[in-house]
Amino acid sequence: MRVAVIDIGTNSTRLLLADVDPGTGAVQELQRESKVTRLGAGVDASGRLDAEAQQRVIDAVDGYRPAIEQADRAVALMTSAVRDSANGEQFAHLIADRFAIGARVLTGEQEAQLTFAGAMSVRGASPARTVVIDIGGGSTEFVIGAEGRIRFHVSTAAGVVRMSERHISSDPPSPQELTELALDTRGVFHHFVPDIERGGIEAGIAVAGTATSAAAMEMRLEPYDASRVDGHIIELATVELLLARLAEMNEERRRDVPGLHPDRAPTIVAGMILLQEAMALFGLEEVEVSEHDILTGGALELADEG
Repeated sequence: MRVAVIDIGTNSTRLLLADVDPGTGAVQELQRESKVTRLGAGVDASGRLDAEAQQRVIDAVDGYRPAIEQADRAVALMTSAVRDSANGEQFAHLIADRFAIGARVLTGEQEAQLTFAGAMSVRGASPARTVVIDIGGGSTEFVIGAEGRIRFHVSTAAGVVRMSERHISSDPPSPQELTELALDTRGVFHHFVPDIERGGIEAGIAVAGTATSAAAMEMRLEPYDASRVDGHIIELATVELLLARLAEMNEERRRDVPGLHPDRAPTIVAGMILLQEAMALFGLEEVEVSEHDILTGGALELADEG
């Protein structure tokens, strides 16, 4: 079955067009696209989706229309920015009507399940106690599981757009802003993840734009190469070095960093802090970066439903 999955997130709007075999769970990727649309801009302060931000997403999805039209089934998955905003359901109906596709505003639990399914889809039922780290624009999800089963999951109110807007007003950011952002993130993570769940983690998988950008920057990939990013091991020490280097630059200079998409320059410093704090939370010295995330999980679910 050919499926199209659109992930309408807080910071980006992404597409996966794939052929899925529901019997084996094999996913053959045909097309993958990503555009930074910052739907969640201002949501932390106003509680509403901005009209201009909504239009950026509509324009992005409109660009994905040829892929949508190739699919047997298509769905738009909406996460933190939409579920946290007063006009989120209205926006979901707009997307569904305009593009004649399914539109789902995911709960934190549903987001965690799809992310874990995607991340583990190419790994099998590993017995290792594994945490999947999904750093988004408005939230960060932690999903812990083993042998293909989720044992714990949580969606935390810390994301790269939310934390950037909350703490960073200087360009480049001041040391005080960086410290406050890190302390806020640490407090959020510790509040949402009980002590008992932090111990005994044997492996970490990091998905989504912050992690893939970190891998691409370490390898200085120009152009971006998903096949090299997927499975790349990034160490905590490398994340710390990237953070130190990026935090010294203003946004204009960050836009020229090899491996970093220019549109991620405004939020990548917060992203590195969140990744650093997430790894420290679970005592991880390294994580595996994966291109398989909520898009893959959504594709598998859509094919199963068909």
